Amino acid sequence: MKTLNIFVAAATASLIAGAAAAQTTVFANEDAAVDAVDDLQEQIAEDAERDFNQFGNEGRIVGSYGSVALRATANSNDDDDNSNVGVGLRYGTFDGVNGVDVSAKYDYASDNGDETTNRLLAGADYRRDLSGAFFAYGKLDVLLDSAVTDADSYDTDIFAGAGVGYRILNDATAQWSIQAGPGYRYAEQVNGEDVREVAGSVSSNYYRSLSETSYLTNDTDVIFSDANAQIQNELALNVSMTNALALRTSLTTIYNDESDSSFSDANNTLGVSVVYNFN
Repeated sequence: MKTLNIFVAAATASLIAGAAAAQTTVFANEDAAVDAVDDLQEQIAEDAERDFNQFGNEGRIVGSYGSVALRATANSNDDDDNSNVGVGLRYGTFDGVNGVDVSAKYDYASDNGDETTNRLLAGADYRRDLSGAFFAYGKLDVLLDSAVTDADSYDTDIFAGAGVGYRILNDATAQWSIQAGPGYRYAEQVNGEDVREVAGSVSSNYYRSLSETSYLTNDTDVIFSDANAQIQNELALNVSMTNALALRTSLTTIYNDESDSSFSDANNTLGVSVVYNFN
């Protein structure tokens, strides 16, 4: 995969650049631009990344892949000391029928000796092709956060599910897959209350090529249980203006029936970015 280098990004650029520039050395702006570009590149790469293997094993190459990322910073200024560490892991394998993907991210941060972040996010997905159109899947998602202090926040949240999927469309112009199945959720709040319940999930993944240089995607995920239901939808338009320059515009909507009284109260995020590839 070619390395993406960021030319400019709208909407999030000033916030990310400001956060990076705050990590200064004895020279106030030393490496500030480098850090800002690194953070911006990472953010846009995450925005632009789309997991085409999320539904079944369509298009996967036989073999394994993996990556490890590590980032650590520390700052000391008079009586102000802070540090943070982030570690990310990805691993996947496919034998022609069975596909497995594992990812994990751990973040730790402290401020003047007080722990402010101590969070592990991990996930594992298994998919098996049953036929040209049908596939089965199993998934496990884990959140462990020992630094949260709000009584209603969850310091443990684990979801395990399984089900079947079907590829409705699969040609050179359009791909559309759906998957659904039951699951079980265990979650524990800081105040000691826990949730143990059967849950269900339904997902839809749609891709359509508009031209040789543009395509549209729409991904929808619904998780529901007796406690609440959450709907997340991301609609995105991707346009390659040249071989090196691409534009992505996306709208992400998250609705939770426990906190939102209507769809008008849903959380909406508009993202616009321009990515330039020097290679």
